[in-house]
Amino acid sequence: MITAQELPHTPAGKLVRVAGLVTCRQRPGTASGVIFITLEDETGQINVVVWRGVSEKQRRPLLAASLLGVHGVLEREGAVTHLIAGKLVDYSALLGNLVTQSRDFH
Repeated sequence: MITAQELPHTPAGKLVRVAGLVTCRQRPGTASGVIFITLEDETGQINVVVWRGVSEKQRRPLLAASLLGVHGVLEREGAVTHLIAGKLVDYSALLGNLVTQSRDFH
């Protein structure tokens, strides 16, 4: 897995794996079913885009995980870097008794 700090130096189009605490989930009405997730690791924030097909197949980790792993393809538009999710993994059990909270669908 790579960190948020490493993403800007990683070539676009590369398959990468990241993990972080879920700080925000958004599903704008104008986004045609796309869900945007913000993860945070020890080095910064990671923007994740989850297309409708992935969200339908992996609904449980998408909505339940506090600590989420994402395998996907790195995409870059100017200074903005996104990870297009292909696989979601719930690592929340690794948090033990740590309580986390995300802002969901605001």
